[in-house]
Amino acid sequence: MKPQTPAEPPQAPATDPVSPPPPEPVAEAVKGADGLKEAVSAKSHTAGGLIDTLDSFAISIGDSRISLWDTLVVMLVIASVLALAFLVSKLARLAIRRMTRLDLAQRLLADKLVTLAIWALAILIGIDILGIDLTALAVFSGAFGLAIGFGLQKTFGNLIAGIILLMDRSIKPGDVIAVTDMAGNESFGQIRKIGIRAVSVTTRDQREYLIPNENLMVNQVENWSYSSKNVRMQVPVGVSYSCDLRLAEKLMLQAAGECPRVLKTPAPSVWLTEYGDSSVNFMIHCWITDPEEGVGNIRSDVLKTLWWLFQENAIEIPFPQRDINFRNNEQFEQLIAAIGQRMEAGGSQEK
Repeated sequence: MKPQTPAEPPQAPATDPVSPPPPEPVAEAVKGADGLKEAVSAKSHTAGGLIDTLDSFAISIGDSRISLWDTLVVMLVIASVLALAFLVSKLARLAIRRMTRLDLAQRLLADKLVTLAIWALAILIGIDILGIDLTALAVFSGAFGLAIGFGLQKTFGNLIAGIILLMDRSIKPGDVIAVTDMAGNESFGQIRKIGIRAVSVTTRDQREYLIPNENLMVNQVENWSYSSKNVRMQVPVGVSYSCDLRLAEKLMLQAAGECPRVLKTPAPSVWLTEYGDSSVNFMIHCWITDPEEGVGNIRSDVLKTLWWLFQENAIEIPFPQRDINFRNNEQFEQLIAAIGQRMEAGGSQEK
């Protein structure tokens, strides 16, 4: 018998070594820069080498790659788009100003809408030229959305409010409105400009108030020239009880009529308002059509003219007067007697 040899253990089937997966290519965030690089490299090897050097300095954000060359191209495109948008908006503004069929408010509204459309179109064109992969900015989209929601909500609110004000024509450049300062003092001013954020109102003392558009939308506004620029002025005057009231009223009408800014129609009028403590009080009513030129100077002109008319016709403007009546009683008589004795004693000592 032949000796039995031990059986060899079964061999495992041969397997191929597992190779690692190939690295995924990193996407370029700005595709327009790659196209420009290829075009320049085809024309000039020197310029192509310089661009390759700039392109070698890069950082990666997720699956996107941003190089120094991409940054330069983006800056160049942004500058070009901004300059083009500024030039086109300026030409559009000049064209709108020549439209005589539109009034001032309509031209201003058209100017704002066209400007917004031009800038929105410029942004879209810039993104299309660069071929920007917006997914590269997905990391910052949440923070950017919060910034828009919280930081710029007032800006967008004032922008929409300004457009609405121009559309319904409740407030337009040239109107005269009443304004109140921080101390609560009320004044008036003329609207010079309706901007994207605020309305510029200039008062007679050349103080310029910038009122947010949203405030004019939600608060009460006193517009002196909304439907008509005619404004009625009131000038209070008091005369003595002893004067001729008919003559005084006639002189008041004459003083108001001699003021060059006072309208002839409606004609000035005079009302007797009350019998005061020291005077008979009248109110002169007169109308003007240019409140932006001031209202205090009208009142001053009427009062100065009336002063000289009263002087010429002996009409008295009284001072405050008080009548004091002493009741006859025992204590009052004792006080008078004591004062008289003291005066007599003083006179005798002088002699």
